[in-house]
Amino acid sequence: MAATGESRQRGGRLAGKVALVTGAGQGVGRGVALALAAEGAAITITGRTESKLHAVATEIEARGARVHCVVGDVGLRADIERMVQSCAETFGRLDVLVNNAQSSVQRLLADTDDDDVDLAYRTGPLATFHAMRAALPHLRKSAGSVVNFGSSAAVEGERGFGSYAMAKEAIRGLTRVAAREWGPFGIRVNAICPAALSPAAEEFRDADPDRFARIIAQIPLGRMGDPEGDIGRAVVSLASDDMAYLTGATLMLCGGRTLLG
Repeated sequence: MAATGESRQRGGRLAGKVALVTGAGQGVGRGVALALAAEGAAITITGRTESKLHAVATEIEARGARVHCVVGDVGLRADIERMVQSCAETFGRLDVLVNNAQSSVQRLLADTDDDDVDLAYRTGPLATFHAMRAALPHLRKSAGSVVNFGSSAAVEGERGFGSYAMAKEAIRGLTRVAAREWGPFGIRVNAICPAALSPAAEEFRDADPDRFARIIAQIPLGRMGDPEGDIGRAVVSLASDDMAYLTGATLMLCGGRTLLG
């Protein structure tokens, strides 16, 4: 789907900005894209399933925002570079890069193999690195913002999340280095560690309701975050001038789950 032609003029904290959100066909990526659109940004959404992207694009258009879909796999560097190029060619700029997409297999460490680790790294830190590198020339022009995704499960060291935790903590390290190196260009780079009710979380809840209930009991706010209302709106703040002096930080959007003591 190409960008919509002439959407109505809209205000908002991100009016005139262009954002690219990976893995936006469902879950947290969808929520982030909708929240950015609600604040006036034009959105490029990417993912592997065209039908899901079109469904989200329809929701974005209903909010009066311009949207552009690019089908691709973040595990492939050529696809990532095509996503960024297509976004910049369609909208003429890129202000906000949100690296949300991630694939992984959850197993105990004793059962985790190299293929599991490779999948998590190709679609996580390597994909994030490749997207950031591809977006850098555009972000330098716009003094833009990057929002990467870590994981509260990685910070907690959740059982069965070995390869995923390795990948997510690597992303946080990459975020800090990029914040130092790209700060002189006016580019801010931050990370979010969410605990959100994504499709994967819903599958986990349905497969192991007792364990899911124990996790909820550990969250002081007593619930998982909403992909749009809790996670998406936080990304909006990070991408807007509201957080213009924040870079290299990890925002723990986990309802207090990772509090120490």
